[in-house]
Amino acid sequence: MDISTEHLSPDDRMKLEALQNPAVMEITERYLKLLKPKKVTVITDDAEDIRYVRQLALKNGEEEKLAMEGHTIHYDGYHDQARDKQNTRVLVSPGMKMSKVINTIAREQGLEEVLEIMDGAMAGKEALVRFFCLGPLNSRFAIPALQITDSAYVAHSEDILYRTGYEQFKKLNGSPDFFTFIHSPGALDERNNTKNVDKRRIYIDVVGNQVLSANNQYAGNSLGLKKLALRLAIYKANHEDWLAEHMFLMAVQPPGKDRLTYFAGAFPSACGKTSTAMIPGQLILGDDIAYIRSGPDGEACGVNIEQGIFGIIMDVNPVDDPVIYEALTTPRELIFSNVLINDDQAYWLGMGRELPETGRNHFSDSWKQGEKDESGNVVGHCHKNARYTIRISELVNADPKLHDPEGVPIEGVIYGGRDSDTCVPVYQSLDWVHGVAIGATLESETTFATLGKGGERAFSPMANLDFLVVPLGRYIQNHINFGQSLKEAPLVFATNYFLKKDGQFLNQKVDKKVWLLWMEGRVHGEFQSIETPIGYIPKYEDLQALFREVFNREYSPGEYEEQFSIRIDKFLEKIDRMEKIYAEEQEVPAAFSGCLETLKTRLVEAKSEYGSGVVSPTTFAG
Repeated sequence: MDISTEHLSPDDRMKLEALQNPAVMEITERYLKLLKPKKVTVITDDAEDIRYVRQLALKNGEEEKLAMEGHTIHYDGYHDQARDKQNTRVLVSPGMKMSKVINTIAREQGLEEVLEIMDGAMAGKEALVRFFCLGPLNSRFAIPALQITDSAYVAHSEDILYRTGYEQFKKLNGSPDFFTFIHSPGALDERNNTKNVDKRRIYIDVVGNQVLSANNQYAGNSLGLKKLALRLAIYKANHEDWLAEHMFLMAVQPPGKDRLTYFAGAFPSACGKTSTAMIPGQLILGDDIAYIRSGPDGEACGVNIEQGIFGIIMDVNPVDDPVIYEALTTPRELIFSNVLINDDQAYWLGMGRELPETGRNHFSDSWKQGEKDESGNVVGHCHKNARYTIRISELVNADPKLHDPEGVPIEGVIYGGRDSDTCVPVYQSLDWVHGVAIGATLESETTFATLGKGGERAFSPMANLDFLVVPLGRYIQNHINFGQSLKEAPLVFATNYFLKKDGQFLNQKVDKKVWLLWMEGRVHGEFQSIETPIGYIPKYEDLQALFREVFNREYSPGEYEEQFSIRIDKFLEKIDRMEKIYAEEQEVPAAFSGCLETLKTRLVEAKSEYGSGVVSPTTFAG
């Protein structure tokens, strides 16, 4: 029997048929036959349909209402708190080139495995057939996306994070050029959490433009349109000469000046990405994923593929992140994930308040301080990767151009990571290729946003390594080609908020605003710089003036000396690490390798001339 006839109401079937898209019908019927749901509901862009999804999440117990109007809480399960690198794999066909750092499995083998796991995964549950759009509607950036899931929480999250796409599918005129995401958390326990985490699979099929995800609930593994869609987009972009990047987009408006300057920025998870995009006084366009294409005048133009934020909540407090904190503590539609709930109030690590000693959290409905898990580990108040999901339009600093189909002109690109001993707080690349090299050699201490150990130095080119589905050499070459094809490429900068001395940070969290304003001024030629072996660094006088203007604070020559001394030996060690990594890659661009060699020569010559592995910034200024 036709699965659509068996499980779809006449109205739901009409909703699918109205799209006049044979590919949608074929994919929907094929996967519903495999997944075997008890009921199927097709959701359009209609507000009533979308309200139904949120109510279903509450009815199913996947979310619960909190005391604050519009707030709900969701738990992913104690062993489902971050992206699962081990079980996230790219399906590769014979002859397909892929970097060694990418986790792969043969396409035929992977499909057979995951489809067997998903067989009957929705038995007894309700499947939701969803339509979204990655990027602004009616835009050359837009990519339609079909999502089938039996998790109303996942579907509700996507309503907050993404633009509706049912009407966008009609404009495909029957074309199969869309992404497909199939997801099920599988069998659930008494807390509505996935039971069979040992059978968790997240398989990315770039050939089929689809992602198959089973036995998980954490959004990084389950929300098809997020990092899973990024992988499909990277494959598409690197075959079509544009960029799909793990980047924020923001508009910088310097004090007292009537202009907006747009920046894109790539930071690995928990390295200051969202807090940079949310610096007070600036406008946010997006905090996570950007599509970048060349504009009509040969400039780089970018859009946020999302309309919401799925952000790490730890350390969001009224001092460091006042805009987000205000949004999280006032009435509006938002979802908390894996935080502590006490008396229907949400509490999280680093929120600036004393936390209760009991409550409901990601481990237990009756957690108490000091409680231990089955391995004897003390379970904290909430997971360090606890999250919030909110619409950007709910924020007071939302950029009005969020949904602009033409995108925004990008004049600067920022790369940043966690680095306690090498990189200065901010510097500018020597040129575009050097800027690509800065991104391609990005390192960061690992964090709780991925499963595994924290505190280890990790290689993270463009903060995108986890999501690459093309050879690393090709990815870098595409960046070089893209910038060189522009009439004027964006300036490229590196930032580091985590430089330390004797275990203490050398700058305050809020100082990132000064580094940002210096970069914005450099875009407009308003600040001079000092050329060093690693690139252009700020002059002390400019930073001194910015600290006075922004914070009414004195920035001392001693602070400048400690922060902006060039740690030559550390940079040489880094280049050595990078050369060893890229020696294992194929088709590494000659321009990139040549850039590393040039940087090494500059550093060695500086050490020889100045006789030290650490050189004062004033030495280069002289």
